[in-house]
Amino acid sequence: MNTVKTATVAILTALSIGTNYALSSVYNVKPMDLFTFVGGVLFGPAAGALVGVLSWSVYGVLNPYGFVPQIWVATMFSEGIYGVAGGLLNRVKVDFGRHSFAHMVFLANLGFLLTLAYDVLTNIAYAQVFGTSILVAFVLGAPFTLTHEISNTLLFGMCTIPLISAVQVMGVGNIAKVRE
Repeated sequence: MNTVKTATVAILTALSIGTNYALSSVYNVKPMDLFTFVGGVLFGPAAGALVGVLSWSVYGVLNPYGFVPQIWVATMFSEGIYGVAGGLLNRVKVDFGRHSFAHMVFLANLGFLLTLAYDVLTNIAYAQVFGTSILVAFVLGAPFTLTHEISNTLLFGMCTIPLISAVQVMGVGNIAKVRE
């Protein structure tokens, strides 16, 4: 990794951790997933996944809700889904320079689907760790899952393109140049 890429991954990771602590009293409304996704868009799937893994490796150990090693590992690696998806989306040449309603709807739907996958995986991990059925885990987790999916749908739809634009204005350059 070059220095710009390393610094931006570190900044996105720090933003993820900091905003998670700042919003710790608001259950499952966290911009961490968005920051991980944007890391993938800017630098590719591996760097995006790295933002997610590093973010959860710190936040998960010092989690205000407690530390459960198996849940920590599940959330740490499930977070990488967002970074990988962002990197793959960049590879298919989606134009992030345009902020149209269609782009917002597309990104909102993508955020919802990625969050659904994340929540399914982490609810399965919860069921395994606490020896309950997967159905019980989904029922008990439904309010948290719903909040997570709604908030990420809104965050991805409204904030992805402005965040990418802001990072580029700060000197990272355009997406094509950064990934070279």
